[in-house]
Amino acid sequence: MSPQGRGIAKGDTFRILHVSTGNVCRSPITERLTRHALAHRLGALGLAAGDLIVESAGTWGHEGAPMEANAAAVLADFGADASGFTGRELLDEHVIRADLVLTATRDHRAQVISMGHSAGLRTFTLKEFTRLVRAIDPATLPPLDDGMAERARALVRAAAALRGWLLAPSADADEVYDPYGAPITFFRSIGDEINQALDPVVTALTGVTPPR
Repeated sequence: MSPQGRGIAKGDTFRILHVSTGNVCRSPITERLTRHALAHRLGALGLAAGDLIVESAGTWGHEGAPMEANAAAVLADFGADASGFTGRELLDEHVIRADLVLTATRDHRAQVISMGHSAGLRTFTLKEFTRLVRAIDPATLPPLDDGMAERARALVRAAAALRGWLLAPSADADEVYDPYGAPITFFRSIGDEINQALDPVVTALTGVTPPR
């Protein structure tokens, strides 16, 4: 693992930061499902996800804490790796380094943006970003041959340009609710929700649709 993140930096890189509250439930699930999906899609092309660094932190992060056991169980359901995870508190340096920040809720998004660092144009809730990405024609994005980081930056720019035009259908539409302390059944429903939201994002990033 890279000492600066939870991925392997190689050449021109693009850093995705997932943010929730404690960094022991939602953002670890999202981080590891993103990494799992990227590896799966790109592996089908004989490529690695080294240009994309995926990490997470919490606005009230439990620094050094392990992932919640139910969160790890959800990742196991998807075949994703939960090992070696430790919680982090969100710091300025994480926001400064991130090319894309995806938060669990609108409140998390507001907290990230309030930290400054020109984060507004690259910070979205996960579900908000999914909604915007679905409206972007993949043919308008740079091909993967131009580099995954370049394609990812173009995707973020296109999503930011659409934000004022594609509003959420309801106040709750962009929220991923906190399963902390809930039974495994609720964790699994949140895991399914996150996985469904990530699917079009990973497709847009890689240009590879998932096998059905």
